Amino acid sequence: MHSDTDERLLTLKEVQHKTGLGRTTVYKMVKKGDFPPQVQIGPRSVRWLQTEIDHWINSRVERR
Repeated sequence: MHSDTDERLLTLKEVQHKTGLGRTTVYKMVKKGDFPPQVQIGPRSVRWLQTEIDHWINSRVERR
């Protein structure tokens, strides 16, 4: 059962596809605080919250 409040976790590939950014750029922007940080879900596994990525994209669109 899914609701509107269910949060989806995105892989790096999904984040890259949604944003058009490359791997190195994503991590550099996270380090600078210019991009939503990843969520550690395992010792060697991270994901990004879809709502945070969508918000970041929308904020870029609103700035233009």
